[in-house]
Formats: sequence, C-alpha cells, structure tokens
Amino acid sequence: MSRLKIFLASVCLVSMSFVTAQEYVLDPDWPKPLPEGIEWGQVPNVTIDADGFIYAFHRADPPVLKFDPEGNLVDSFGSDLWVTTPHGFRVTPDGNTIWATDFNMQRGHTITKIDTGGRVLQRFGARGFSGVGPNTFNGPADVAQAEDGSFFVADGHWNNRIVKYDKDGRYLMEWGKKGSGPGEFNLPHTIVIDQRGRVLVGDRANLRIQIFTQEGEYITEWGQFGRPSGMFIDGNDMLYVADYQELRGVTYGSAEDGTVMGFIQGSEPEGIVVDAEGNVYTGEVTGGEGGDGSIIRKFIKQ
Repeated sequence: MSRLKIFLASVCLVSMSFVTAQEYVLDPDWPKPLPEGIEWGQVPNVTIDADGFIYAFHRADPPVLKFDPEGNLVDSFGSDLWVTTPHGFRVTPDGNTIWATDFNMQRGHTITKIDTGGRVLQRFGARGFSGVGPNTFNGPADVAQAEDGSFFVADGHWNNRIVKYDKDGRYLMEWGKKGSGPGEFNLPHTIVIDQRGRVLVGDRANLRIQIFTQEGEYITEWGQFGRPSGMFIDGNDMLYVADYQELRGVTYGSAEDGTVMGFIQGSEPEGIVVDAEGNVYTGEVTGGEGGDGSIIRKFIKQ
C-alpha cells in the first residue's frame, strides 16, 4: 500500500474518531501509584489472564507487574533474569500461562513460557546467540498459541519469518523473508490467531496485516489498521490494533473481514489487551501522548 493511501486511511480514521471516541473514556486513576522502590520502565506489552488480572511487561525491575481489575499492584516477578529486554507478552488460550519474548541483541533471542506466578515452564532459543535455525531466533517479537497447543513465533526484528512448533516445542515449519510481497515481511511485530484459526501477522514496517492459514498459506492482507505494533482479538471477534508510530492510537474493527469500526485516541500504544467488559489497556514505550510519563492506560468502554 502506498504512503498516500496510508495517509488517506489515517485521515479517515481520525475523522471517524470524533464520532466514536466517546465509546471509550480514559480512566485517569488506573493503575494506582506503584509502591516505593518500583518505577515504571517502557511497557511494550500488556496481557490479561483467565481471572481478569492485568500484566504489564515493562523494561525495569521487576519486569512483570500484575494488577487487579481496580489497578492495584498485587504481584511482581521476573527479577531472576529469565528476560533481558521485555517485548512480547501474550497469554495462552487457557488464560493460565504466558509467552514472553526477549529481543535483546546481545543477551536475548529467547521465548519463554511462564505460569501466572512467574515460574518458567519452557524456554526456546539460545540466550545471547542469534540464528535462523529451528531453535534459534534473531529478535523474536511475539508468540501466538493455537487451541491445539501448537504455537507460532514472530521472529521479527531481524529474521523476518514466522516459525511454527507443535505443542511440545518441536519445530514444524516456517515461512517468510524480508520483502514487501505476499508472504514476505519487514518486521513481523505482532501475531494473533482468530476464531477461524487464521494467523494474523502485523507486518509493521510494511504498514499492513497479513493473514495466513496455519500452514503458512497467504490469504489476504489489510492496510487499514496503520502500522501494527500490537494486536488483540476479543471474545466478540473484534480486532484491536495498537499503532504508536503512524496513527498514534488504537484502531478496532471486525476480525473477520477487517471492517474498521472506530479509533481510540489518547495513547501512543505498542501493546494492547481487552478485558471481558470491553475495556482497553495499552502499554507504551514513548511516555504517552504529551510525554507525561504515564505508560500504561485503561480506556473504559461506555
């Protein structure tokens, strides 16, 4: 998609936001202030578990902050150095385990599955070693797990590929290379699986979402969601796309056909998650709109 088309799409979305923005209102009191001794770092991702607890994966110690729905910090963990530079953080379909990625150029290149208390269950990749093999990565960005337990790694920052493993972590296949054609990528940064079992990949630097079968067969692509940094699909089959670089907000619409239904301003989000009531939580790496230093936000659905 050309820059002109992206610009026109962004103008349409911003215009639409004046109509739809009141669907979501920023909660200025969420989360509550952190206790003494814990300070915010950049928040590239947020996720939510089966019990409704919200997790911020941030670039400070401890890297995982767990909040109750009211915004109170109830737990923190990860100081045992299983991650160097937090990036992707996504709960599995059962809501009880989480995939985390570490894209640090010198000490990272791993993906780790943890439980909701921070206990390490599985780890893949060679810490501090990049590669293109079946168990090496180069800047992994995100992980999405299918209902059958197989999982897909967006090995995105430098390898520009999607890698598929079975539920036990055995390498199955991969697809992609750097480029702008169908099935090619320029920073596959976020990945989700929809209700139809399709794999949606946020191809960030190409300003598009590409859609595939779970065997890597290209289906179609959407350019109307801006520059996707984070994605989430809720139980109502609504796709939310975080873009802190181009549109600077959250575009949401049908996960089935890509119809855009609205836009949320007031955040510069890299990561995004939505709770059962439809409230939207964004994680930011820029310090937020206006640079006020608030880097996790809650938007209440009206």
